Amino acid sequence: METINKKILLVEDDPNFGIVLKDYLSMNDFDVTLAKNGMEGFEKFKKDNYDVCILDVMMPYKDGFTLAREIRDKNESVPIIFLTAKTMKEDVLKGYKAGADDYLNKPFDSEVLLMKLKLSFSASRLLRWPIVRNLNSRSVIFI
Repeated sequence: METINKKILLVEDDPNFGIVLKDYLSMNDFDVTLAKNGMEGFEKFKKDNYDVCILDVMMPYKDGFTLAREIRDKNESVPIIFLTAKTMKEDVLKGYKAGADDYLNKPFDSEVLLMKLKLSFSASRLLRWPIVRNLNSRSVIFI
């Protein structure tokens, strides 16, 4: 996998899960920075350049949806992947509207996450799906 030197910002408030996921991604040749809440995540994002951001939704101080919108205000192109236990359709739509490129539910398959990361780095990422951020809750797009 072509992941050498790819920098990931991982924002996860569960310390055990955060460390396990950080270690797993590091073993797969990613350079991972772990933040334990949305405020810390945004501070780290402002101070460095990341190739992708993986965000939890339910966090103290600042939730993942708010963090994603703030990241999008600073950088429209960095891929954002939500990794969360919030599985309701309304939450998934809210995540995409906040700027997410992908939304994975916990529990998740680690190989699927690695493939999604690989795809997020591919040079063929011509579509950024900006229309998704402007959808209202009654809109559906079929491709």
